[in-house]
Amino acid sequence: MRTEGTKIAIVTGAGSGIGRAVALELLGAGWSVALAGRREEKLVETAGGAREALCVPTDVSRPEEVAALYSAVRERFGRLDLLFNNAGTFGPGGVPVEELDYAAWRHVVDTNLNGAFLCAQAAYRQMKEQDPQGGRIINNGSISAHTPRPHSVAYTATKHALTGLTKSLSLDGRPYGIAVGQIDIGNAATDMTERMSRGVPQANGQLMAEPVMDVADVARTVRHMAELPLEANVQFATVMATTMPYVGRG
Repeated sequence: MRTEGTKIAIVTGAGSGIGRAVALELLGAGWSVALAGRREEKLVETAGGAREALCVPTDVSRPEEVAALYSAVRERFGRLDLLFNNAGTFGPGGVPVEELDYAAWRHVVDTNLNGAFLCAQAAYRQMKEQDPQGGRIINNGSISAHTPRPHSVAYTATKHALTGLTKSLSLDGRPYGIAVGQIDIGNAATDMTERMSRGVPQANGQLMAEPVMDVADVARTVRHMAELPLEANVQFATVMATTMPYVGRG
């Protein structure tokens, strides 16, 4: 069981990248954190032996595995204060829409959208039923929730949909003290964005290396959002490498 007053979080996609950075930031700030992800060994690496960490191998696209995750959190900690809904995949980037295999499209949708819904739905149920009632959900959107990269139809479509999910959950959660927000991240330095330094396609057809930012800056932003009182909410936050080609003409 949790220590009295300790905040409890679930971080999905906690085995690497942004999820790992956020999990470590929360653990360092005194939170107890359930680490969810498909690869148990990566979750164990993130936990680093911390007693406040609970590793739960989870494929968020599978309802039964999401249910098992929340059951494990209730059994260990008794409540939930935060879901960082982070698990996602870019899918086969660089594939023109007319060549995108349906199985690849479905995999991205199942992970990025259906998985986010399943985790948010389970968090919503837990937060509505617990005493004291309420909690916070932070969805990991993306700059792609605003504007696409070339040949990224599946990823972009799911991230635009995630914005709608955030808005709807935020509205429906009001009577129960459930605050829901979204962080849209651009070019945080992780394994997923390593290709940025080698050059990525731009809208004008050119290849261009793009700047990145320290993923720790993203993690600190998530913690700020997470630690606000439930009477306050960051509905949408955009955190990006300052000079990435997003605003204006780059």
